[in-house]
Amino acid sequence: MLLVVDAGNSHIVVGLYEAHCLIETWRAATGRERTGDEFGGLVLGWLQAAGLNPTGLDGIAIASVVPAATLELRRGLHRFLRHDPAVVGDDLMPPIAIRYDPPQAVGVDRVLNAFAAREKFGCPVVVVDLGTATTLDVVAADGAFVGGAIAPGISVSVEGLLRGAPHLPRVPLARPPSAIGGSTRECLQVGAYYGCVGQVEALIARTCAELGSETRVVATGGLAGLIAPECPHIDRVEPWLTLEGIRLTWQHHHA
Repeated sequence: MLLVVDAGNSHIVVGLYEAHCLIETWRAATGRERTGDEFGGLVLGWLQAAGLNPTGLDGIAIASVVPAATLELRRGLHRFLRHDPAVVGDDLMPPIAIRYDPPQAVGVDRVLNAFAAREKFGCPVVVVDLGTATTLDVVAADGAFVGGAIAPGISVSVEGLLRGAPHLPRVPLARPPSAIGGSTRECLQVGAYYGCVGQVEALIARTCAELGSETRVVATGGLAGLIAPECPHIDRVEPWLTLEGIRLTWQHHHA
């Protein structure tokens, strides 16, 4: 079994693979002040609650865009699970060419998404990651990661609005019943939801116009299930694409 860890800006997502099958997933707030002991105890507790023993693990692989969390995760998982985790970007590299300026500036999560999408769906392919940020990760026809786009995610946009206009109410992120809001609450939901849909559709349309009509578009990230149904350009939703990228990278180095 392989334990994979995706530490993002907002959440840490942990997956357990048996061969090629993702058999368990867990999610928690990244918590930039969490210690290694907290991370290690949290993951050990998840495994034990599922009736799993860490001694049955073949390895642990971490991908993180939060440097402080990377260090603490590595320490905590080594202490509690008795395995030395491999870190994507340091110990493991996804086998995909990167044409980005400079190559080391691209987030490891974007490279993993691009690699996993290429392996699963071929190329050209575009990954729309809907999380803290909304990113487009583009794999060209020759199989290389070539960049894409980075925009504020829907939650970040709403929080920015509320900071600038504190008299506005806080509303949950949800698909509104109508495109015409009849109250301030509904207007905020309409603006947030359909504003994000419009942003995503415009970015995809322009990207695919440059890549060609045969381009596949895959959505992932915590908000993919909410936004993707309104986006006709999105062909498929893959909620665990980053975890799959970590697994494929680990497998490539341990074949």
